[in-house]
Amino acid sequence: MSPELIDHFRNPRNVGELAAPALTVEASNPVCGDILRLSVRMDGGRVAEVAYKVRGCAASIAAGSALTELVKGRDRAGLSLVTVASVESAVGGLSNESKHAAALCVDAVRAILKLC
Repeated sequence: MSPELIDHFRNPRNVGELAAPALTVEASNPVCGDILRLSVRMDGGRVAEVAYKVRGCAASIAAGSALTELVKGRDRAGLSLVTVASVESAVGGLSNESKHAAALCVDAVRAILKLC
């Protein structure tokens, strides 16, 4: 495990859930059972505040934390640029067994994009 992944796992950022009118979505991986709940409050067309909750492995916890830092301040076009590779990079890489964590994050961002 990379130092970045361990840091995000041990010290997750932006944990929680935002109240309405924030947009909240849930993404899940039916194979491993991980669930990511992502809340985003937009202001002026940009992500002003973001929070997440996750039930899953260490990689999913770390990836969710990194995702919140990746999306903060982005507009809709910027959100659409969040990829599995960018999430993996933010946690210093993922093993093949853990790549599902980055995909879960991207699924949540895509669900947010459908709402805004």
